[in-house]
Amino acid sequence: MTSNPGKSALVYDVGGSHVAAAVCCEHGYRLGPVISSPHPGEGTSEAFISLLHRLGLQASADDGTRLDVIAGAALAFPGPFDFTAGISWMKHKLPYLYGVDLRGELAARFGWQPLQVRFLLDSAAFLKGEIGAGAAKGVTRVVGITLGTGIGSAFAVDGHLVIDGPGVPPRGEVWDLPYDGKILEESVSTRAIKGTYERLTGKTREVAELAGIVDSDSAAAEAFHEFGRHLGLALNGALQVFAPQVIVLGGGISRSPELFLPAAQKELKDVQAEFRVSTLLDNAALAGAGVEFFSHFATEGAQPVEEATQVSAD
Repeated sequence: MTSNPGKSALVYDVGGSHVAAAVCCEHGYRLGPVISSPHPGEGTSEAFISLLHRLGLQASADDGTRLDVIAGAALAFPGPFDFTAGISWMKHKLPYLYGVDLRGELAARFGWQPLQVRFLLDSAAFLKGEIGAGAAKGVTRVVGITLGTGIGSAFAVDGHLVIDGPGVPPRGEVWDLPYDGKILEESVSTRAIKGTYERLTGKTREVAELAGIVDSDSAAAEAFHEFGRHLGLALNGALQVFAPQVIVLGGGISRSPELFLPAAQKELKDVQAEFRVSTLLDNAALAGAGVEFFSHFATEGAQPVEEATQVSAD
């Protein structure tokens, strides 16, 4: 193992259709050139691991960092996933990775020890990135919310993620909290926006298309307003006890905050929190993976720590 880990690491953001990778420097969590590739067409674990290895080699070369001085890797993944073991338990996404020892396989490709490869939830990576180098830097109590095909969430106190304690839902996840007779994700997601528009017009359109026609299509504007209203109402109920100072928004929908944020803020009556849109955007999870990696290594010759330290939300 590298005797002095903690200078540069490979970081990955595994999404629903693409994988992004870069070299992350410990100082300021600076990212090198970000490269991206769609998931392999073969749909096998071997092809996917080969893709991760190839992207890592390319990211290292593009950054001008020799692979032999890179301390390891951290990967942001959707769940369900065993982040300690590095094993995916997803069946609805990337089913060919189900039960595969990604930690061991990827470490072997790079010639590393397994503990040089770490994993974390994609929504947690988003918030860690914003805390380390983005919109949540220096904030004591913060919640990260990612808005896309679903709603992801993460909670942090004094820069540390929390997954339990007063006001923190189980695992820090809000997507399945009861809301409006359903689960929250049914009302706050891309399908909710599309569903409202279809109910009003009988037409099916993608969210990106709807965002581009709000000035000329009142139904599109109403779909985003309804989305924002539900977001505000849901967070007003879910976050009162935790009482964050800042709510950082990320994900594809957050790129058009003017379409829904006024409605959300209006409903956030009992939570004295400031909405902030991600400053790192697509790179937040990559920076957060770097934060995850370096937080488990001392700067001078330390050994990796196997488990993350959890802190109380009190």
